[in-house]
Amino acid sequence: MTRTGIGIDTHRFAPGRPLILGGVRIPHELGLAGHSDADVLTHAIIDALLGAASEGDIGEHFPDTDQRYAGADSLALLRRVVALLAERGLSIGHVDATVLMEQPKLGPHKAAIRALLAGALGVPEPAVSVKATTGEGMGFVGRGEGVAALAVATVNSVPANAG
Repeated sequence: MTRTGIGIDTHRFAPGRPLILGGVRIPHELGLAGHSDADVLTHAIIDALLGAASEGDIGEHFPDTDQRYAGADSLALLRRVVALLAERGLSIGHVDATVLMEQPKLGPHKAAIRALLAGALGVPEPAVSVKATTGEGMGFVGRGEGVAALAVATVNSVPANAG
């Protein structure tokens, strides 16, 4: 059986924090506010995977009220979700994600992001798509107040006699 999940996350810009997207530290004068490393892209992917597995959302698994996740590396959280899916007999087929951000431009970093995400997901790079767009000057993204990310994940049931 094939299942699909959707994930959406947003974080506002904040001074004094690094900007991390898909595990890659991107040079910028502002980072993203959040309890963990605020990696909005990885958070959206986590939610998409949890949704496809009918396992709730990122806040249920890694609540921002739990100090164990203060400053957490979101790629480490993603690897935990991948392990949870494997325990449930699910394998990742494909992840497609879009980052909505005015500045900085994501283009120069997309290959590195895709490689890191594929590694954390345990899938070949062609199974991961990372795109970027702007808000065309509209809304909080367009005003440069923050970043949003959307992700869709496809997972498949692993046959009982596989591997």
